[in-house]
Parts: sequence; structure tokens; C-alpha cells
Amino acid sequence: MIYSYNRLWKKLIDKGMTKTEMRQQAGISTNILAKMGKGEPVAMESLAKICTALECGLDDIVEIQKEGE
Repeated sequence: MIYSYNRLWKKLIDKGMTKTEMRQQAGISTNILAKMGKGEPVAMESLAKICTALECGLDDIVEIQKEGE
């Protein structure tokens, strides 16, 4: 599986928010943010916190693709 958080990074740009501001508002750790920067999977709980902070849905921040697509 390939995890892409490009939708999240674009949403932050649209809102004029930095990754650090989003991290603090959502209450997630720097390790979670680092994993997301590398395209690694993170816990659903962390994604839910981000969605709550940004008032959006999961499909607005993450895209999951099968390898080879």
C-alpha cells in the first residue's frame, strides 16, 4: 500500500497553516508528522485528530493506493 498525504499538505497551504501549527492544534506528536512526511502509515486515531482540528473528512487528507497503480 502507498499512503499519500499530499491532500493534507495542500489543505494546510489553502488554510495558510504550517505543519507545526496543525500538529499543535491536532495534538499529535512530531514523530507522527515525520512518518506522514515519509508517506508511512499512521494510526487512525491520529488521522481522526487531524480531521477534527481541520474540520474535514479522512478522504480530504489521505489517499491510499495499491502498489503498482
